Amino acid sequence: MEYTNKKERSFKRFLKSFKFAFQGLKYAFTYEQNMVVHILITILVIVAGIRLDISTLEWLFCFIVIGLVIATELINTSIEAVVDLVTEEKKALAKIAKDTASAAVFVFALIACFIGVVIFVPKIIALF
Repeated sequence: MEYTNKKERSFKRFLKSFKFAFQGLKYAFTYEQNMVVHILITILVIVAGIRLDISTLEWLFCFIVIGLVIATELINTSIEAVVDLVTEEKKALAKIAKDTASAAVFVFALIACFIGVVIFVPKIIALF
């Protein structure tokens, strides 16, 4: 199979990809309310992790779930943008696309909360 719109590979293009990624992050942090919530919780987790001296393995779990939640939020934002680009009308399939993308973020956020409880609650209890 031949693809007629092949992309050239170059170091300049590679560097531009980082620029575009940072523009995406900037957009999400500026316009997505839930991204601000995720960042505030991330800061809280990092402070709590330092304060409660969590283990290396616990740090790994924290950073993995933080990354997954933020990445899923970014994917959700992109799905919402594409749906809005395709149609401004309220359509059942557009709603399903947006709602299920949002649900993916919710599922990862719940898993992150569960992992946070497993890691932090015993350490908080041990303080008392």
